[in-house]
Amino acid sequence: MNTSTLAPTTPTASASPTLTAFSGFQRVAGGTRAEVLAQLRQRADAASVLLFDDATGAQVDLDLREDAAPTEPEAHDEVPRGVGRPKLGVVAREVTLLPRHWDWLGRQPGGASVALRRLVDEARRVNADRDTERAAREAAYRFMTAIAGNLPGFEEATRALFAGERERFNALVAPWPEDIEAHLQKLSAAGWSAA
Repeated sequence: MNTSTLAPTTPTASASPTLTAFSGFQRVAGGTRAEVLAQLRQRADAASVLLFDDATGAQVDLDLREDAAPTEPEAHDEVPRGVGRPKLGVVAREVTLLPRHWDWLGRQPGGASVALRRLVDEARRVNADRDTERAAREAAYRFMTAIAGNLPGFEEATRALFAGERERFNALVAPWPEDIEAHLQKLSAAGWSAA
């Protein structure tokens, strides 16, 4: 089996990702990292608040002692240079393929890296809607698991979410606390087929 170091581009992160904070089942803060940090610093119960990334639904930690604005590296700090083209967002990583895959890639115009980038871009374009739906459902599931796992109908709501049964999902989460249900609607909105 051959391996090679290739240079895929890294996904571009949102300029200002948003977070949502919950105390129990109540939404208590939301906004950018700096905004949420400022809001939580005013709360006596800030240490017990659960914080979620709005893009992924994942629970995140936030250190209330950190500065609201991220610090820039000092001019004299040396940034280590790695393989790839960092200024273009290109990062080298290892890919393991079978010999027949390397043979095919080697015959493509521009070589293996160009062919792989072209294949990935085409797959992203063709599967964009399905990828968006899957990401929304996974975000809703992460949030549900962290905060609503003991609520009535949790398992059935999870099944409905991944089965794409929007009406059934909505009916199952409707009796849940208002802020939880509203946040689930927000996270899962892109997870339903247009059909």
